[in-house]
Amino acid sequence: MALLLSACAESPVTSPVVTTPKPPVTPAGPQTPPVYYPTPVPEHLRLSTLPGWNKTDPFIALEALRATCLYKKGRQYAPVCDAMKAQEFHTPDQVLAFLNAHLQIEVDYDNDKGLMTGYFVPDYDARHTQDAEFSQPVRPKPADLVVVPGSQLTPPSRAAKVAARKVGELYVPYYTRAEIEALPADTTYNGVTYYMRPEDYFFMQLQGSGFLDLPDGSRVYAAYAADNGWPFVGIAKVLSERGIMEKNQTSGDAIHTWLADHRGPQATEIMNANPRYGFFAIQPDVTEPVGASGLSLPPGSAIAVDPAHNDLGDLFWLDANAGTLREAFPEYQRMVAALDTGGAIKGKVRADLYVGHGKRAGTEAGRIKHELRMWRIVPYTGKDSFGN
Repeated sequence: MALLLSACAESPVTSPVVTTPKPPVTPAGPQTPPVYYPTPVPEHLRLSTLPGWNKTDPFIALEALRATCLYKKGRQYAPVCDAMKAQEFHTPDQVLAFLNAHLQIEVDYDNDKGLMTGYFVPDYDARHTQDAEFSQPVRPKPADLVVVPGSQLTPPSRAAKVAARKVGELYVPYYTRAEIEALPADTTYNGVTYYMRPEDYFFMQLQGSGFLDLPDGSRVYAAYAADNGWPFVGIAKVLSERGIMEKNQTSGDAIHTWLADHRGPQATEIMNANPRYGFFAIQPDVTEPVGASGLSLPPGSAIAVDPAHNDLGDLFWLDANAGTLREAFPEYQRMVAALDTGGAIKGKVRADLYVGHGKRAGTEAGRIKHELRMWRIVPYTGKDSFGN
């Protein structure tokens, strides 16, 4: 437009030319110029070669790195954390440039395909007194539950540590879900008891924690305290194998609805197909969910991993797609921090993505059942993981 106006001004005209005074020029204040770091990382190790890197939200990656820096002062990531402290990020390009310059792919990390699921911290109604609807007591860790080396169990277990109870001089496996529910409930937390709907409690055990909303408007956090050590069995498979639900319809919301609609012996039988049982500790002052790392979980930037294969505090790139459940989000490609663990999270290429708390997060988490590829992300040191 400026060029057109200029051209018109230079053409012969018969009418007077009105000159519009130029507005005063305001001196520009100090600005932070975009920072584009050099990228010394060899091309085959660069984050930019990861699938979906150019489409990801850089600030999700930044939140993951910040969480990693908080865990045990960053451990091997400490130099990257120190560099991050000296940098202000104003644009996505600045974040991506920084990450590309300071981090690299671990080349010898197993790239087999695995599974990604999602989890959330639910908000559930609770009561201090038991009734027909709120019949499920929230159970604290039992006094007779101990953790011993697997070799001490009868019969012996190959596991390093197992949940057990002592019978005479022997340590035997702790009770199953069905056996625990048949026992008298020790439900007192500092003189206060809590009761939930059975299906809500079951899902809170699957998620590992939850917020309990009381009728007086108060809220408490039920944090994971212990489990009975039995292997996790997903009831989605049980429901589909029995012909109760179609395999591709077993989302978290659908299962929860079925359990609520069949509350009583029928739902109890299905829930007891999963022998694993979680116990809780009530923490009235907690306002943000905390993972096994002891850190608050940033939604979308944190995962639970199997600590037998992956260390807490490490960074990973997730490439998860082709969800098998209806209405599932098609793909997740992002950098995340390993900040939590879970009883059902087993294997090296296995992740449980934390998506937040509340009903909306629960709907998303219940639809995540994606094929997964993972890469560990480590600091760039000038050498690859083979020392080259």
